[in-house]
Amino acid sequence: MSTHFFGEGNIGSAPEYREFPNGNDEPSRLLRLNVYFDNPVPKKDGTFEDRGGFWAPVELWHRDAESWASLYQKGMRVLVEGRTVRDEWEDAQENERVTFKIEARRVGILPFRLEAIKVSAKPASTESASEDE
Repeated sequence: MSTHFFGEGNIGSAPEYREFPNGNDEPSRLLRLNVYFDNPVPKKDGTFEDRGGFWAPVELWHRDAESWASLYQKGMRVLVEGRTVRDEWEDAQENERVTFKIEARRVGILPFRLEAIKVSAKPASTESASEDE
């Protein structure tokens, strides 16, 4: 069972990168983020109160996950789009547990608290390289 998810929150810990063998193909790459999705509700005095926020593991499977692991940081504000998936597992005492995780399609970095942004050069395409020859 899954459902579409779109939420804004803060990364709560350092990202975790993992790589899984895939036979003779390139390995599958996973970037796991722990995100707190808040629900700020305005109060009469102009401040906000968080009501109904929650923590959720966010999994992003992508070939560039390894390089992105150093890009995402604890405390960073992100916008996550994906789907919510029920995840069943056993704890150390072999008790069955159920949680929900987000399988992300996109994790966008929001500009709060950023000091600088550096964009790398666009990689040369194979088409333009063959046209130059």
